[in-house]
Amino acid sequence: MRFRSILSFTAFRMLFLLFAMLLQATVLGEGPIRISLWPGVPPGDAGKQFPPEVDDAIAKPSPVAGQPIQRIANVSQPELIVYPAADRQTPGPAVVICPGGAYQILALDLEGTEVAKWLQSLGITAIVLKYRVPARDPNRRWEAALQDAQRAMRLVRFRAQEWMIDPQRVGILGFSAGGDAAARTMLTLEAQYESIDATDQLPMTPNLGILVYPAYLVEGDPLQLRKDLEVTPQSPPAFLVHALDDPVVMESSVQLFSAYRKVKVPAELHIFDRGGHGYGLRPTEAPVTRWSQACERWMERQGWVASKPD
Repeated sequence: MRFRSILSFTAFRMLFLLFAMLLQATVLGEGPIRISLWPGVPPGDAGKQFPPEVDDAIAKPSPVAGQPIQRIANVSQPELIVYPAADRQTPGPAVVICPGGAYQILALDLEGTEVAKWLQSLGITAIVLKYRVPARDPNRRWEAALQDAQRAMRLVRFRAQEWMIDPQRVGILGFSAGGDAAARTMLTLEAQYESIDATDQLPMTPNLGILVYPAYLVEGDPLQLRKDLEVTPQSPPAFLVHALDDPVVMESSVQLFSAYRKVKVPAELHIFDRGGHGYGLRPTEAPVTRWSQACERWMERQGWVASKPD
């Protein structure tokens, strides 16, 4: 009887240890972890009805590099999709990713989850921001996305200890319309929503920004940086990528880089001769699709990625 009790206790202990290992792998391993961005209805959405979320890739196929892409429409419940850095023993950097989609849809895999896995491979905790689309206000298309991005920056810092993140090294990366949302998160000094809980007492400004073919940052003739965007000496360092033949004009990147240069904040700009728009990380014959190599070297110089031996 005593032997059976000991055996039962040993089996229970082994099962407990196995469960703990599985739980740790879920939290700190490959991921992803999904959490809601807001504790209730997002700001400005109370009392409104929205159609159900859908992937309209079949209805509107738009392959990139010979592969289909997710086109997530009607996002009314924004969330974070977290890819924790594996085998991290001390707090390290994190990057929030804003997919593009003209503030109408989200290219969730092309400019989100695929990018997260690349950052994760570099030892960075990657967090895809599934922000609200379509735009709520046609005159301020960025508003809901900016609210979600500011909340995301604060929430990542609020969960920093749990996710083994250094709250002083939380960056943002955006593509196209997501690049507009990311740039505004970098440059907007005032919160765009009312504080709702302890999370909103934390800083909302990224410590670093990566903008890949950002859209909507310029206006006028000749094109100049929008008047509601201001780079200051406190703005975070920036890395910008564009192609000369991009229909979303390269001046968005050029004018923002010029504003950075005027206030002597570190920034790096890469203009490639061809590549178009909407390539994400998928390789083609166009040289711009190798932008991630230059970005990785830049992040090494920022101290966010470990240097590789020559």
